[in-house]
Amino acid sequence: MKKRYINYDGFLYKEDEKVFTIDNRAFKYGDAVFETIRVINGIPVFVKDHFARLKKGMDLLRMNAIPLTFEELHEQIVHLIKKNNIKKGGRVRITVFRVGEGLYTPKNDTKSYVIEAIPISKNLYELNKKGLSIDLYSDIRIHPTVLTQIKTTNKIPNVLTGIYKTENNLDDCLMVNQNNHIVEAISSNVFLYKNKTLYTPSLAEGCIDGITRKHIIEVAESMNITVIEGAVTGSMLLQADELFLTNSIVGIKWVAQYRSKQYTNEATKEILNKFNEVVS
Repeated sequence: MKKRYINYDGFLYKEDEKVFTIDNRAFKYGDAVFETIRVINGIPVFVKDHFARLKKGMDLLRMNAIPLTFEELHEQIVHLIKKNNIKKGGRVRITVFRVGEGLYTPKNDTKSYVIEAIPISKNLYELNKKGLSIDLYSDIRIHPTVLTQIKTTNKIPNVLTGIYKTENNLDDCLMVNQNNHIVEAISSNVFLYKNKTLYTPSLAEGCIDGITRKHIIEVAESMNITVIEGAVTGSMLLQADELFLTNSIVGIKWVAQYRSKQYTNEATKEILNKFNEVVS
């Protein structure tokens, strides 16, 4: 297979080249933020939204701006997509990390970034044919802060939830906060559907400020579906007619079963079809 390339601080390297040292702060302390961006027809989608969240994350981590404009960063993303010969569906990840020496307290605020771009088999978003089987994971609870809304490289609760999922032969798991309210899935936002209404955890509940979440809300409202952002409880899972998960890479995944509860996906299909019209 032909080697792919990565972009490290504006320079291209083969993906298997060694570019980091043991002093990397993203490795040592999770001192980094990242974004994953979907590519459709060889073009990165919702780039401005991802850049806005990336900037928000950098501001929260007290990182000064990387030494290039977001327009230049966009150009580098497009160039890497072409260099890696991604003409249809793909996935881009941008990671920005502090490289200053020091322990928990960095000695300076120098930053670096890495861009990765890989192809994926699907171009447009497609609904999974087999619905997911999910459950709750409550051993580690999410405590909402401004940091839970962004993507940092410190994702131990998500990792542990993923291990629990594997150990219990599940397709995904829902995470909960200190109030036992639903927050999100391992790498997705959560939506419930009933009676022409979508329910999704609010940002105050501790979920990621998802880019696809934002656009699904806009699409649903354009379809005259009421959207309620607030607390989502376990009893609401049992009352819902449909349940689906969203993120930037897969779009929408429908859930068929939560414990003994079964779900359909008719409204989910309609929402996904409308969403594909927006991105294609």
